[in-house]
Amino acid sequence: MRLKEATIGIEYVVSRLDLGEHLKDRLQSLGMIAGTQIEVLHKKRNGTMVIDLRGTRFALGSHITNKIEVTACQER
Repeated sequence: MRLKEATIGIEYVVSRLDLGEHLKDRLQSLGMIAGTQIEVLHKKRNGTMVIDLRGTRFALGSHITNKIEVTACQER
């Protein structure tokens, strides 16, 4: 599923980044790599959202959230 479709309050694992090299490198340098857990903190209808990535809040536009693949974490 795409991050744009994610639900608030649920943790997800990043599967793949389908972004241009510059933006992909930037997000990876901030810690968003395959296997990283993220949580959606706030979401707007257009896909813009605030996520928690390794203890830091990031705001991402819909053009980015539509190109990040995630899977829901299994409950423990």
